[in-house]
Amino acid sequence: MIQTIRKAWGIPELRKKIIFTALILLIFRIGNAIPVPYVDTGLLNDYINQLSTTVLGLYNVMSGGAFAEATVFALGVQPYINSSIIIQLLTIAIPALERLARDGGEAGKKKIASITRYATVAIALLQAFGYYMICKNYGILEQSGIWPALVIIVTLVAGSSFVMWLGEQVNEFGIGNGISMILFAGILARIPTAFTTGRYFVAQKGSIGYLWLALVLLGILAMIVLIVHVNGAERRIPVQYAKRQVGRKMYGGQASTLPMKVNMSGVLPIIFAQTIASLPATIWAFIGTPEEGTVGRSIYNAIDTKSVLYLIVYFLMIIGFSYFYATIQFNPVEISNNLKRNGGFIPGFRPGKPTSDFIAKVLNKVTLFGAIYLGIVAICPLIAGKLLGNSGLAIGGTSVIIVVGVALETVRALESQMMM
Repeated sequence: MIQTIRKAWGIPELRKKIIFTALILLIFRIGNAIPVPYVDTGLLNDYINQLSTTVLGLYNVMSGGAFAEATVFALGVQPYINSSIIIQLLTIAIPALERLARDGGEAGKKKIASITRYATVAIALLQAFGYYMICKNYGILEQSGIWPALVIIVTLVAGSSFVMWLGEQVNEFGIGNGISMILFAGILARIPTAFTTGRYFVAQKGSIGYLWLALVLLGILAMIVLIVHVNGAERRIPVQYAKRQVGRKMYGGQASTLPMKVNMSGVLPIIFAQTIASLPATIWAFIGTPEEGTVGRSIYNAIDTKSVLYLIVYFLMIIGFSYFYATIQFNPVEISNNLKRNGGFIPGFRPGKPTSDFIAKVLNKVTLFGAIYLGIVAICPLIAGKLLGNSGLAIGGTSVIIVVGVALETVRALESQMMM
C-alpha cells in the first residue's frame, strides 16, 4: 500500500486527490473533537463503556469514539449507512424504484441519491432524539428543558448531514469511497485507546498478561492475512462467446470468465446481524438489568452478548444475511439472460434455465464459504473477549474487516487511476 501511494504521489493529479482526501479526514477528526453543549461527557463515556457489546458500542466504534464523547459528529456515518441499506432494500420491494435504478440512467441514479440523502436526515433525526433521551433518562445532561434538547438534536443532525457531505466530496474529488474512508479514519483513531486497554490488561494479569497479549496480537495478524486472502478470492466460471457476423466483420468466438467474489457482501452481514442480535440486550440495558435469582435475570443471561446462545444466533444470522445480500447483488436469471442476449454460454450447459440453475448452484456454494468466513472473523474476537474478560475485543472482527477492506479498496482505486 505504501509503495502504491508513493508512486501515486509522483503524479500531480493523484497528488491533489490524496491531499484533498487527507484534508477531508482532518476536518472529520476536528469535528470529532468538538463537544455538543449540555452533555456530561464523563458520565456518558462511562455509560457507553458499560454497553460496549451492544448496539451503542458498535455505534461508538463506527464513529471513532465520538458517540461516547458526545461530539458534533457523534452519529457519524451510521444514518447514511442505514438509509443506503433501506433504500437498497426498497429498490427490490418497490417496482417504481427498481425501474428507476435499472432504466433511469444517470438521472435515475441522481434521484435515488437524493432520496437517500433525505432518508439520511430523517434517520439522523430519530437517532439524535434517541441519543437525547438516553442522556436525559440516565442523568447525563447538565441542563434539562426544551432549549438543551433542541440544541443537542439539531447539532447532531447537522453533524451527521455534514459527514455525509464530506463523504460525497471524497467520492467526487478524492480517492476511494468517501463513507468508507471516514469509517476507516474513525476506527484507526481508536488505536491509542486499544494500546491503553492492552497496558491495563497486562497490569491486571501480571506476567501472564504478556502471553495473552501476544496471542491476541498474533490472532489479529492471522485475521488480517485471512481477510486479505479471502477479500481477493473469486470463483471464475468459464464463458464462451459464439461467433457472429455483422456486415463484413466477424465478432465473438473469444473465451472469457464470469467472476463471482467469495465475499461479495462485505461487512454488511456482520453489521446487520450484530445490530439485530444485540437488540434485546440493548433494550434490557435501557429498562434496567433484572435482579439476581429472578426469572428475568436468567432470561437476560441467556440472551446477553456474552452468552453461548447469542454466539450461535449471531453466527446463524451472519450466514442468513450473507445469502440475502448475495441474492440481491447477483441475480442468476438476469446474468443468464444477459449471456444469452450477447451470444455467450457456459460450456456444458444450455442457455436459459440450465445456465441460471448452474450459476445459482455455484453462487450458493461460494456464498456459504464466504458466510462461514465472515462468521469466524466475527465470532473469534467475541470468544477471545469472553475468555480474557475483555469486552473491548467483542467488535474487533468488524473493525479489522472494515480497515483491511477499505485499505485494499483504496489501493485498487489508486492503481486503476494510475493505469488511466
